[in-house]
Amino acid sequence: MSGPHNYNQTVIETFRANGGKVSGPNRLLLLTTTGRKSSLPRTTPVAYSTDGDRFVIAASKGGAPTNPDWYFNLLANPVVTVELGAERFQARASVAEGPERERLYARHAELMPGFAEYPKKTTRQIPVVLLERLG
Repeated sequence: MSGPHNYNQTVIETFRANGGKVSGPNRLLLLTTTGRKSSLPRTTPVAYSTDGDRFVIAASKGGAPTNPDWYFNLLANPVVTVELGAERFQARASVAEGPERERLYARHAELMPGFAEYPKKTTRQIPVVLLERLG
């Protein structure tokens, strides 16, 4: 079986085995959401940038026409678990809007140029999500 699930599983296992170090062009964290239909934990590697003490992720799905499943999961349950390096903590997710969204996406794409290409591939506005540490 191949495809994105196996690739993501390999990235997750490598991330956890190496204290958060994974080769590749992006800075990654592991995002665990609660499945909106299954109520099961769903872990996905996502590229991140920062804005002060907040983490910024983009629901880009590589410029696909639909948002990724993890985005719908966090809309339904905004309390998520973040793994960053060897650290694991809970965070609250919120969706950035308007000028803040534009600023955050531009900064994200500046740090990881692949993100500059994704809006050209889709007609949807790619959501930008802020993760704020709880506790």
